[in-house]
Amino acid sequence: MKKVFCVGELLIDFVAEKQGNDLSKASVFTKKAGGAPANVACAIAKLGGNGVFIGCVGDDPFGSFLLDVVKKEGVDVSLAQKSDTFTTLAFVSLAEDGERDFVFSRGADKELTYDLTLRKDFDGNILHLGAATALLGGPLEKTYGKYLFDALTKEMFISFDPNFRGDLWKDNESQFIKKCKPFIEKSHLCKFSLEEAQLLSGKTDVYDACDFLHEVGTQIITITLGKEGTLLSANNTKTLVPSIKVKPVDTTGAGDAFIGCLLHQISDLGNFKPVFENYALLLKMVEKANKAGAITTTNYGAIIALPTKSQLEN
Repeated sequence: MKKVFCVGELLIDFVAEKQGNDLSKASVFTKKAGGAPANVACAIAKLGGNGVFIGCVGDDPFGSFLLDVVKKEGVDVSLAQKSDTFTTLAFVSLAEDGERDFVFSRGADKELTYDLTLRKDFDGNILHLGAATALLGGPLEKTYGKYLFDALTKEMFISFDPNFRGDLWKDNESQFIKKCKPFIEKSHLCKFSLEEAQLLSGKTDVYDACDFLHEVGTQIITITLGKEGTLLSANNTKTLVPSIKVKPVDTTGAGDAFIGCLLHQISDLGNFKPVFENYALLLKMVEKANKAGAITTTNYGAIIALPTKSQLEN
């Protein structure tokens, strides 16, 4: 089984309780562990895989809490770093249909520094680049690019999820698009939401968006479409893969559960060749990943809601 190295933020989600989507009126918040790359590592570990988290938290009680939570889920946190900068926080509002919005107070995640010694561990494994904050500058952005280069030289399977957050890129979407392009070009697998696919391609139609993003360079595309399922595009073939029906209460972490489940299945193959050559196998993998994402929406919080192997098999 391959290791899956997940690079980026681990942060506190302060979730507004029983308030809807207006954070200005919220008075009660619940502290939860979050951050897309950490969620993905936890999703992999909860399914029995080798999830490794690479990121930076503050040397403070929140940072210690976060590392403890992730470690208890079975994630390897030995490569995590601590900084004097305070742990990154996100304030989350939830609408009645489970959709959420974020306001960020960015902190220690941006301080992640590059570790040259990891190159020997990367050989033949999987790298997942899925940080919402990674392209906002600071040491993390430079580190992100260096690990992409290392992954290319070490024949890793590379996964990229842009994790666009409007609050972080107000009036600067063009810069976000520009910074994402090299990662789309070099990654084997890209996971997009519908909003991200349309933004990054400039296309309204989801199928046209796929074609454009393939031209940029990525070989396998998944576009998550909520209750409609996921559009899979690879090997000149596109299929809308349906999801299971659930009653969502919180969509936080659903996309991370999806890509985590998909990467876990890929890591289990032993080699990556079937992913590129066997479209039927890829379809089955996406069906299972859809189920993982759907199950996650039926509980509050990201990590606690991620499914176990037994839940997926029921």
